Amino acid sequence: QVQLVESGGGLVQPGGSLKLSCAASGFTLDYVEIGWFRQAPGKERQALSCIGSGDSNTYYSDSVLGRFTVSRDSAKNTVYLQMNSLEPEDTAVYYCAADTFRHYCSGYVCVACHTWGQGTQVTVSS
Repeated sequence: QVQLVESGGGLVQPGGSLKLSCAASGFTLDYVEIGWFRQAPGKERQALSCIGSGDSNTYYSDSVLGRFTVSRDSAKNTVYLQMNSLEPEDTAVYYCAADTFRHYCSGYVCVACHTWGQGTQVTVSS
């Protein structure tokens, strides 16, 4: 069964950091597109970042460029989203998603992603 499970969310103060994990089962993350999204209450889902085949194939939206970093640990079959300099505006439920038929990542994040995680809550507040 193809499945993604996010973890690592929580409560953090402004300026702090969190590292989200997206663990896959049923397929390998090495050669597929993995996207990261978030959705805040009352707002549309926002694409943040993605990673494709090869560690250099990444994309970041303007809202997180320079603050967030996506990476992959092949041995753990897990993709991470390191989030630094967090702001209250980053508060949202964060999701990862996979398109196992696409090997690259671009600014059109997850246009055909078919597997989604359950989400993990990130709250940035003092």
